[in-house]
Amino acid sequence: MQSLRLGDLELGNRVVMAPMTRNRAHADGVASDEMVAYYAQRASAGLIVAEGTWPSVTGQAYCRQPGIATPEQVAAWRRVTDAVHANGGLIVLQLMHAGRIGSRHVKPPGIETVAPSAIRAAGEVFTDAAGLQPFDEPRALSTAEVQAVVREHAAAADNARAAGFDGVELHGTSGYLPMQFLCSGTNHRSDDYGGSTPKRARFMVACLAAMADAIGSARVGLRLNPGNTYNDTQDDDPAASHAELMRQAAGLGLAYLHVMRAPTPAIDAFALAREHFGGRLILNDGFDAASAEQALADGAGDAVSFARHYIGNPDLVRRFREGLPLARFDRKTLYTPGPRGYSDYPPA
Repeated sequence: MQSLRLGDLELGNRVVMAPMTRNRAHADGVASDEMVAYYAQRASAGLIVAEGTWPSVTGQAYCRQPGIATPEQVAAWRRVTDAVHANGGLIVLQLMHAGRIGSRHVKPPGIETVAPSAIRAAGEVFTDAAGLQPFDEPRALSTAEVQAVVREHAAAADNARAAGFDGVELHGTSGYLPMQFLCSGTNHRSDDYGGSTPKRARFMVACLAAMADAIGSARVGLRLNPGNTYNDTQDDDPAASHAELMRQAAGLGLAYLHVMRAPTPAIDAFALAREHFGGRLILNDGFDAASAEQALADGAGDAVSFARHYIGNPDLVRRFREGLPLARFDRKTLYTPGPRGYSDYPPA
């Protein structure tokens, strides 16, 4: 429960709330009243990483997913950050461009689905308008368009700070656009953003550098999960690809790397991050209070983030500190509209 400094972020404890898609925004990507309550309730975390939020509507993946591109979205997020700060918390926003993970039934009319290469992802996405739908066939971005998307990330970081966020985190996993550029199975480009591993890492590093130029590198983080194949993402050598990315990102002076445990025992993601990134690490996935304390004591990382435990336990820090039992959550209400199963879980 010790305090911790991550770049310009002063955490009161080392319990981090991980980002979780919960689909509670309005249809236009504006944060709702329920979101204000939900995040304010969890402000005792040393740091909240708010859910994956699109930097431009082209990057929207899901119905009722928030954005940070319009004045209305910025103003609504300001209500969230004000409520968290009033309760003594810190909150950063995760920027998430979905790339090929999307559907025309989710985005407004006329908005394309784009990707590094014109390769459709296997799988389906739920849409409010038409139920389950296959992912769209994406259009490959031109080199100039790639650079425009990088600038969108800088603008989104600026908007996040205008909305009162203490920083931003780039979503670099789960098969979304940055990971699509990194992985050999989804990036078949022949320009400066494809081909060799260093070139495939270039887009993600360019986004981080642009975000850092906009708001300062000490307020920018990155989330990675080496070996993740979610959303039909494949890579010939995920450990080598992520090691290269970490080495390039290490020179940017980021606040932290938020690294998830690898889904395969062949990769030790935490050791990979310590070797190739070298900066502050937030560890994620599968921890409870005891294993988190042990990981920190062993020097595996500097903080530990929790997702599932935060769904039904808004006062998770207190429950950990006092050894109180954890509440269970209702899986049926993870992504449904309204406060039920979202902002109505009571403290202990």
